[in-house]
Amino acid sequence: MNSSANVIAQDVALAQPYNRVPSVTFDFWIIKLMAVTVGETAADFLATNLGLGLPGTSWIMSGILIAALLYQFSQQKYVPWIYWAAVVLISVVGTLITDNLVDNLGISLETTTIAFSLALAATFATWYAVEKTLSIHTIYTTRREAFYWLAILFTFALGTAAGDLASEGLGLGYLHAGLSCGFLIALITVAYFLLRMNGILAFWLAYIITRPMGASFGDLLSQPAADGGLGFGTVVTSAVFLVVIAAIIVYMSITHEGLERARRREVEIPSD
Repeated sequence: MNSSANVIAQDVALAQPYNRVPSVTFDFWIIKLMAVTVGETAADFLATNLGLGLPGTSWIMSGILIAALLYQFSQQKYVPWIYWAAVVLISVVGTLITDNLVDNLGISLETTTIAFSLALAATFATWYAVEKTLSIHTIYTTRREAFYWLAILFTFALGTAAGDLASEGLGLGYLHAGLSCGFLIALITVAYFLLRMNGILAFWLAYIITRPMGASFGDLLSQPAADGGLGFGTVVTSAVFLVVIAAIIVYMSITHEGLERARRREVEIPSD
């Protein structure tokens, strides 16, 4: 009797769809913070050091990102290397979008920060209206994954604008801007674990704030001392972080870190 019940339970578990994004672990936050830092430094490296310019770099990286996302969508489950490659690429593109608006079109950091905040809020509102949840544990349809990646793009563009606004526009400097973001994330962590903040809200708030935090620390490491940085340069900073990211991805692939089945909710399973 117990054997039959176990077989049935296993069959039900196998029938559950795979979640297409990773579960939230300590490794998730480490690699995410590194990915957003690389997004800042790599964008500067490609546009300035290689002389591609903002428009040329934007077109090239956007094309690579689209190819990566098409492959990511085709997997219909979480595959560490392609998922995190897409995150790094979307981080770079998000940075480039903001840089183009500010540097090429002359739109202020205040305006871009407000505009991307509204765009992100509209994405979340539409996502919730259609799917009735913003949980990252149930990204098991193409429609939900599309909302997820659109939200990620806006968080990166917003984070770049907000990080530059804090460090440059408000005069906090790279270090103080990064530490301020870290303090906000610490408050969210305390609110989640001790004050029972809603898990979905806590996740997305922390996810958004890690972007300006990474951007600030990326600039701190890469920018020259005359501009308030440590002068390591975009090449060294990007290379070191990419090596660490690659090592963590290998670890995740071997251990299946972050892999999970989609969690069932008290809502109707949507179709694509």
